[in-house]
Amino acid sequence: MSGVPALDVTLELVADVAADIGEGPIWDDQTGTLIFVDSTIGRIYRLDPSSGALTSIDAGQEIGAAIPRRSGGLVASGRDGLLAVGDDGSIELLVPIEKDLDHRMNDAKCDARGRLWSGTFSMAFERGAGSLYRVGAGLEPNKMLGDVFVSNGMGWSPDDSIFYYVDTGARAIDAFDYDIETGEISNRRRFLDIPRPAGLPDGMAVDAEGCLWVALYLGGAVRRFSPEGVCLGAISLPMARVTSCNFGGPQLEELYITTANQLIHDDGRPHEPHAGATYRCRPGVRGLPSHRFAG
Repeated sequence: MSGVPALDVTLELVADVAADIGEGPIWDDQTGTLIFVDSTIGRIYRLDPSSGALTSIDAGQEIGAAIPRRSGGLVASGRDGLLAVGDDGSIELLVPIEKDLDHRMNDAKCDARGRLWSGTFSMAFERGAGSLYRVGAGLEPNKMLGDVFVSNGMGWSPDDSIFYYVDTGARAIDAFDYDIETGEISNRRRFLDIPRPAGLPDGMAVDAEGCLWVALYLGGAVRRFSPEGVCLGAISLPMARVTSCNFGGPQLEELYITTANQLIHDDGRPHEPHAGATYRCRPGVRGLPSHRFAG
């Protein structure tokens, strides 16, 4: 992946929160706000880009992402499972998932039918100990994959026929055939391997042209890949720990990018100014909408 062309964008710092691990940017189109989290701190942020107003809720445990719920409030993928987050800041366990193991849930997204997908990983980073789950409107957790190292980013092609999935520990992105009517996955194949010098694949988003935008932790960049897996360019960030990205804004023309500070759980790497901040840019392509949880 050497010689990757730089994408011509202007980065704007929109939330300088020094998150230990900023993660899970989700655009709430009903309120015109961006939801993102500080994963290890367990804090859920909501940013109003039009005013710059930033509010937060403490979840009381580690979380991977927070997603608007059709019935109101949010759901968050947490250490104990899927949490219900009320508008008043109340937190309750909605769906226990691997609660009695030393695991926690990580990144989460919903498909176009409102099914929530989220995976787990071992807090001791035991290889293959994690799983990927699907939770539908009936709140029944369905284990879809096992033998996961560190479950992370996911997304769907514009026609919902392909599901993309990141296992950070495997340094890879896999693709599956996706049945949007049933939520079933099949025909797993390797979409992309990420060489270690490029960084670790973390969160990701898919744009309206079917290209993948992949955050590279310790790689200091978000890279865009074609549906054929060709790297089309990169956005460089002023810090190494780039964690996730997603599209937002009224026309889904803004790419929001989260980063990590990693002071609490120090990974031994140098720290940079504004690490843990959330950024915004306009890459010249529209993204796909974030969907609400049906449960």
